[in-house]
Amino acid sequence: MRYFFHIAYLGTNYSGWQKHPNTITVQQVLETKLSQVLKVSIQINGCGRTDAGVHASQFFFHADIDIANTEELQFRLNRALPNDIAVFDILEMQDKQHARFDACLRTYDYLIHTYKNPFISSTSSFYALKNLNIEQVKKAMQLLLLYQDYKAFCTTPNKYEHTICKISSVKLYLDESEKNIQIQISANRFLSKMIRIIVGKLLKIGTGKMSIDEFEHHLISKETPAILDLAYPQGLHLSKVTYPFLDLPNKAEILGDKRSIKPL
Repeated sequence: MRYFFHIAYLGTNYSGWQKHPNTITVQQVLETKLSQVLKVSIQINGCGRTDAGVHASQFFFHADIDIANTEELQFRLNRALPNDIAVFDILEMQDKQHARFDACLRTYDYLIHTYKNPFISSTSSFYALKNLNIEQVKKAMQLLLLYQDYKAFCTTPNKYEHTICKISSVKLYLDESEKNIQIQISANRFLSKMIRIIVGKLLKIGTGKMSIDEFEHHLISKETPAILDLAYPQGLHLSKVTYPFLDLPNKAEILGDKRSIKPL
């Protein structure tokens, strides 16, 4: 029987989601603990990949397993897993739905704090920004809705069959102190390092180091910038994954969001 596992994890201690030799990844830990609990070798398929240090407040993977009680498995698995990985739901599928290929919408949030704060430094990126031009950042973000080929904003475009990504929503949030910023982007798919490259360019626009015209030129020409300006990984969160047959709320945020913010 195929099951979808609804999870969340902090990526600080991991070399990303996907298994790699000689390093610790989220997938490796989950497969190891599942195999220990069920006493049989288990392989899992995730809804995507996250880089080293990147987090997921909502993530899904599927596994083909035989279990009698999903609540008991959830309890035992959460006990076996480290504190930075949590299992929220185990959902029985009626068919062979695929955690990665059947996802129709993904949302990423990028968190920035503009003052040094050790209590959020592992889940938000510190940029000592002064006089950030929020209006310019918002104008640049709106351009993302007008284009679909993101070859210019990818570290390895040649590994993909195509570089078309349909961005459906962009949002910018600011907290009451105006020192914490949240950039949110939703699309059907994302390319390698795409969000971190975009955020890096948006910060350059907001600080006057890049023009909106130059930003749009890369979207039109599909020419990779000479310098990619990747934003730090720790501010990036995969926060929502939606399927035609499954649309669950982000339980990590429900249980305690990071900051009180307002949309701009």
